[in-house]
Amino acid sequence: MTDFTPFDQTSFDQLLRGHAGLLEDSVHDRWVRAQALFEERAYREAAVLLTELLDDPGEVVHELTDVRLLLARSLFHSAQLDGTIRVATELLEHDPNEPYAHLLVGRALERKGRKDEAKPHLRLAELLGGYRT
Repeated sequence: MTDFTPFDQTSFDQLLRGHAGLLEDSVHDRWVRAQALFEERAYREAAVLLTELLDDPGEVVHELTDVRLLLARSLFHSAQLDGTIRVATELLEHDPNEPYAHLLVGRALERKGRKDEAKPHLRLAELLGGYRT
């Protein structure tokens, strides 16, 4: 026999939150999904989601270093070198001692054929984070 008991709409909405784009995702949901896209090598899609996250961080009030770094990595892996340089440089304005950001700037500049500009960033990446360049 079919149960026609009315359901609580609030519980139903919570159940569907974030699934299939039916309801608005939380900031955390978007961050986790962006990380998953990056891990699946869907770099362009991750970059889009991370850019949206930076444009509308919601309740996040601290510096979004992790978001910026993953965005710069996504842009680099999808060969969007100008975007990589821009985002990693913005990250370095907030955290000048972030070695991976220096590595990304240096590698992106190298790929663009600007090796002289890349050298200081690559040296810093090696000194600060032990990245071999």
